[in-house]
Amino acid sequence: MSDLETFRAETRAWLEANCPAEVRGPIESEADVIWGGRNAVFRTPAHRHWLERMAERGWTAPEWPREYGGGGLSREEAKVLAKELRRIQAQPPLQSFGVWMLGPALLKFGTEEQKQTFLPPIVRGEIRWCQGYSEPGAGSDLAGLQTRAEDRGDHWIVNGQKVWTSYADKADWIFCLVRTDPEAPKHLGISFVLFDMATPGVTTRPITLISGKSPFCETFFDNVRVEKTNLVGELNRGWDVAKYLLAHERTMIGEIGEAMGGRPVGQVAANSIGVSADGRLDEPMLRSRIAELDIDAAAFRLALERVGDQTRARQAHPAMASMLKYYGSELNKRRHELLMAAGGSDALEWESERSRHGSAARDWLRTKANSIEGGTSEVQLNIIAKHILQLPGA
Repeated sequence: MSDLETFRAETRAWLEANCPAEVRGPIESEADVIWGGRNAVFRTPAHRHWLERMAERGWTAPEWPREYGGGGLSREEAKVLAKELRRIQAQPPLQSFGVWMLGPALLKFGTEEQKQTFLPPIVRGEIRWCQGYSEPGAGSDLAGLQTRAEDRGDHWIVNGQKVWTSYADKADWIFCLVRTDPEAPKHLGISFVLFDMATPGVTTRPITLISGKSPFCETFFDNVRVEKTNLVGELNRGWDVAKYLLAHERTMIGEIGEAMGGRPVGQVAANSIGVSADGRLDEPMLRSRIAELDIDAAAFRLALERVGDQTRARQAHPAMASMLKYYGSELNKRRHELLMAAGGSDALEWESERSRHGSAARDWLRTKANSIEGGTSEVQLNIIAKHILQLPGA
C-alpha cells in the first residue's frame, strides 16, 4: 500500500469515528454553519465537537504548517482529506475568513510574532474575522480608499468608514486597509493593519438586502487606537498585501457554492415534482438543466484542484483567481435558479419556518451579490481579457 493510500485508509477510519451524524448531510440553514469566534453559537453539541476534533488535528487548515496549528498536509494529502469529507457528506468544521483570506496573507507577509499570535487561534476557530476594504467611495476603485491612520508614535489613530463588511457585527477582529500617507499616489501610502472590533470607537450597522437579511454591515471608526505591532507587511506597502489577499478571496468566493453545500437540486426536484416509474425526474427539460449543472460543477471542482496544484508549484497565473471567482459565482447563481424552479410553490415561501427546502427565495436573492462582492463580474472579465486572453484593447 502506498503512503497516500495508507493516509486515505487512516483518514477514512478517523472520520468515521469522529464525525458526528448530526454534521453529515447538506447544510439546511445558516444555523448549521460553524463560524467560531469568542461568541460562537453552535446548533448542537455535535457541531462544537466536530470543530474541536478537526482543529486538534489542524484539519480546519490542513495545508498550513504544524508550527502554526495547521495540519501540515501535502497538497495530495489535503485532496484526499477533502474527498473523504465529501464521501461522508461532512459539513465544514469551520467557515472562516481567517482561514480563507487572512491566514495566507499572514503566512506570506506576517512577522513570526504575528503568526504565533493569530494563526493557531484561527485554526481553532477562536477568532472570527471580518474584512475592512470597501468604502462608500472606494469599491472597484479600492485604492481610492480614504480611511486615515494618523501616526501617534507607537500607535495610530484611525478615522473613517468601511462598507459591505461581511459579518462585522459578529466579528472579533478586522483586517483593514488604511491610508498612512495621504500625500503618496493612491496605490502607495496604504497600510494593512489588524485590530479588535471591541476597541473603543468601532461601531457597526447592518445593511438589510432585498432578501430581508444580510451579512453586510457599515463599519465606522472614530479615533480608534491601533497598535503598530499589528501592521502586516511594510508601512505604506499594504497594497501588496491587499492584492495577495484578494486573490485568495476571489478563489474563496468561487468555491463558496461547493463549500456551503446544500441539498442536491435533483433531490429537491424529485421531492417536489416526482419521478417516473424508472426513477427519472418527470420534467425532462428541468432534468436536462440539472444534469448540465452537475456536469459543470464536477468540471469546476477539477479546475479548482488543478489551479490549486499550479499555485502550490508557483505556476498559476495571478489572474486565475478572477476566472475562478467569475465562473464560481455564475455557477452558484445557476444552482439557486434551479433550486427555485425545482422547489415549486415551496420555493416561494418567505416567512414560514416549516419549509423543508429552507429559505430558498431568500438564498436565491442573496446569490445576486456573488457577482458584486470581491470585485464585480465586469471587473473580473476585464482582468481575464487583459491578463489571460491578452485581447487587443483590453
